[in-house]
Amino acid sequence: MYLVTSLAAKGQTERHGATQTSQLVNIADFFQSHILPELSSNQLDAMPVLKATCIKYVLVFRSQLPREAIVMTLPLLVKLLASESLVVHSYSAHAIEKIFMIKSSDGQPMLKREDLAQGAELLLTSLFAAMERPGSEENEYIMKAVMRSFSILQEAIIPFVGTLVTKITEKIIAVSKNPSKPHFNHYLFESICVAIRITCKADASAVSSFEAGLFPPFQEILQLDVQEFMPYVFQILSLMLELHTAGTGIPDAYMALFSHLLQPVLWERLANMPPLVRLLQAYIEKGGPQIAADKISGLLGIFQKLIASKANDHQGFYLLNTMVESLPKDLLSSYIKQVFILLFQRLMSSKTTKYVKSLLVFFSVYAMQYSAASLVEMIDGIQPKMFLMVVDKLFNVDTQKISGGTERKITAVGITKILTEAPVMLQSEEYTKSWVQLLQVVIGLFELPEDDSTPDDEHFIEIEDTPGYQASYSQLVFAGKKEHDPCAGVGNVKINLANALSKLSSQCPGKLPGLISGGLPAEAANFLQQYLTAANVRLS
Repeated sequence: MYLVTSLAAKGQTERHGATQTSQLVNIADFFQSHILPELSSNQLDAMPVLKATCIKYVLVFRSQLPREAIVMTLPLLVKLLASESLVVHSYSAHAIEKIFMIKSSDGQPMLKREDLAQGAELLLTSLFAAMERPGSEENEYIMKAVMRSFSILQEAIIPFVGTLVTKITEKIIAVSKNPSKPHFNHYLFESICVAIRITCKADASAVSSFEAGLFPPFQEILQLDVQEFMPYVFQILSLMLELHTAGTGIPDAYMALFSHLLQPVLWERLANMPPLVRLLQAYIEKGGPQIAADKISGLLGIFQKLIASKANDHQGFYLLNTMVESLPKDLLSSYIKQVFILLFQRLMSSKTTKYVKSLLVFFSVYAMQYSAASLVEMIDGIQPKMFLMVVDKLFNVDTQKISGGTERKITAVGITKILTEAPVMLQSEEYTKSWVQLLQVVIGLFELPEDDSTPDDEHFIEIEDTPGYQASYSQLVFAGKKEHDPCAGVGNVKINLANALSKLSSQCPGKLPGLISGGLPAEAANFLQQYLTAANVRLS
């Protein structure tokens, strides 16, 4: 069997197993004649080396075997999870996980949920039972198979989810005392995320039962400062808090934790920063008014620390944008000018393309939330006519470098607001020149390819040295956050620009056509005319 497995596979990948096979061996016939009888034996612990070799054959040729052979093999592999042999039950778990990943020619999973639903309970109980065997208490192959089983079974796990989460919680408590298997731990937390997503998709209120089960071990992890697990805990807390209905406020258990999240020691570790920022964003989005005024300075302190770092300044902007969007304006009013001063100080001291791109998106978010007139007034309040410099040195130079569909949309809507809702932009010759420049910039944002060039001196930016060992941030795939669009109500950004310009034109007749014909290049003017025609409006 070893000889056939080795010689018949002519080419293989980790993802698909054998991709090319020898013509000298009929893969399906050899499976039926030699592999299937061994796997079907009721003597689970007889000849473990032979059983492991048979499982390896299935693993290697999984993409080459017919679907019927795979369907026939799966229950046999589930049965072999009960083998006392560490190798046999590990191989079985690994094979189950890989079988769930096989795709049909149409790109869909070869095994459908319906194929598995009937045996779901036996599969899950067998996997968890295998982790009770000596040597497999932290078996990463079994834990990965649990995660994959949850993912493929979807709603079929709901009847058993209470028992399963209890077992996972017990496992978290056990391994948190001495985290030693990073892959096992990662799949353990991924499994929790899958269970939360599946269950709460069917019943949003089920999140409270997950919180009841997970808060005690999570609080213990935070109190004992288990550094390896903290990024995972923050991600899962974010996922659960985000599942709460908007407007219902933040549950007391989360509010009790809030002050702890602002502790400087947590923010000294790079691995904590992305999940902590996301968690604070969830707090602000779900219960902005609940966050007391005395906590605002703590949040802004974290923002200040983040934007001081070239590596993490974008995280600072994520936090700031959420605060501007979701916190009551009166809570931020006494701090906002100082925020702008800090942003310009960082711009002067260590300007990078990444920082400027984030800054332009923030200006756009601010213009949408507080008004474009307020943005111009705020910047000119720091230094007279400073907004002219912002247009000339930032918007004109770097808008085209902004990447990401949502970020580009935010910037387009923000610039449209500045063009059409900031009266000062049309009140003096200096500002009207900037107005035409900004109009050209936003048309370029629509029509020109993204500028992905980076200045030569930024290729060698040193990431800040961090003393001592730092656990790396491991993002949980199944805890992924849906991208937030603060201007979701705006459909076509070109039509939005045309409508806004038409409205402005009706307020100051004759002004815009003269400005555009006198300052906008012909190609940009043609594009603008296309937008106006598509929107069925005109400039008067």
